Amino acid sequence: MTPPVDFGVAGIAAELGLVRDVADEAAGYVDDPERVLRWGYRGFREAPAGTTPTDLAEAAAVRALEDAGCGVDDLDLIVLADSDVPGYPHWDASAALARALGARGTPTLMLSQACASGVTGFGNVAGALAIQPHAGTVLLAAVNQVSGAHRNRMRTSTCLGSDGAVAAVLRRGHGRLRWLCTEQITEPEFCDFYRAEYGGSRAPFPPPGRSNTDVTVTERVQEHFDRDPIKLMGFVDRLYGRVAEVIGRACRRAGTDPARIARLIYINDNQQSMREVAAAVGIPPERTNAALAAELGHLGAADHLVCLKEHLERGELADGDLVALAGVSAGMHWFCTLVTV
Repeated sequence: MTPPVDFGVAGIAAELGLVRDVADEAAGYVDDPERVLRWGYRGFREAPAGTTPTDLAEAAAVRALEDAGCGVDDLDLIVLADSDVPGYPHWDASAALARALGARGTPTLMLSQACASGVTGFGNVAGALAIQPHAGTVLLAAVNQVSGAHRNRMRTSTCLGSDGAVAAVLRRGHGRLRWLCTEQITEPEFCDFYRAEYGGSRAPFPPPGRSNTDVTVTERVQEHFDRDPIKLMGFVDRLYGRVAEVIGRACRRAGTDPARIARLIYINDNQQSMREVAAAVGIPPERTNAALAAELGHLGAADHLVCLKEHLERGELADGDLVALAGVSAGMHWFCTLVTV
């Protein structure tokens, strides 16, 4: 099936934090490092002191533009997906990225739908190109830099948070890494699982003796299901089943068979979850990004494009391969974008 808008990835680059070893660093984040080690992560990335998410996104964007052979003045739209807490309230980080790149007058779009936004951003770009026939080149950047005031990278959830950014230059009519479709399923019943409790307008400041890092996703999920093991197991089944469902929906929209998927790039989750997802989708774990996840940690909205770049550079994808960029994120959202190499 022909997609409604024809565009592909003309250039891609990443800027990751400093390499850290989980075994060496875990005790500095949690009092039970063995629990973290059981997740199967070996490494993660930590942004150097003084580095901002805008710095990471700018560095990735500059190299992506070089990779695509174009300049900032060639861009018709700049899109930034930021999956962690922004640097300031009432502030548009996409405009800050445009300023850092030296763009003048180029429209920008800020995406903050957690880890989904680096993948669902392809759908936003498709919509922008569909209604703007003159637009031909878009920069899509995704960044994640863990805010220690809001998250403990090794405790808040069962993904080990990591710092980095990735940028892709998307060009109309480009036949390489061609977009086919983007699909999303949202279950708003679970929208509170990942929220930071303090710092917003509802609760600007924590009460004495409390902080955002006291709250974990695991605790919220258990409380939601009354700590009932049957309900919790049902939720886990639903969690992975929805991944398979959203991929199936995307394949139907694209007029292709899920059996054609050569590589599933999921969020950089713990190794047990990677195996569970692979089983639900019906693909061998070796054809996922599980090995990369163990090396890189969870880069939030940047996971998928960073892993796509790595798989390409390692020769693990061939021309014509169908790749599913899929996952689940806060909201909760299940999402999938299909591309052909």
